[in-house]
Amino acid sequence: MKHKMAWSALILTGLLQGCAHFSPEEVKPWQRGTLARENMQLVTDANQQALDDHIYFSREAATGGAGLGGGGCGCN
Repeated sequence: MKHKMAWSALILTGLLQGCAHFSPEEVKPWQRGTLARENMQLVTDANQQALDDHIYFSREAATGGAGLGGGGCGCN
């Protein structure tokens, strides 16, 4: 039983280490032009996003949470 658990742990560790080689954060220099196109942006219309954020703030009485800082307490 101990050998099966040890082999399972060893195989699982090996499989998880294989995932570390495929990082989605690696952007090659020749890919930057494609990713900088307007249709590749998450928010294509800044005015519409600002309006949506304002409506959300007005309804929820909370700010932040969509970026790096802030929260519902309004302490930012």
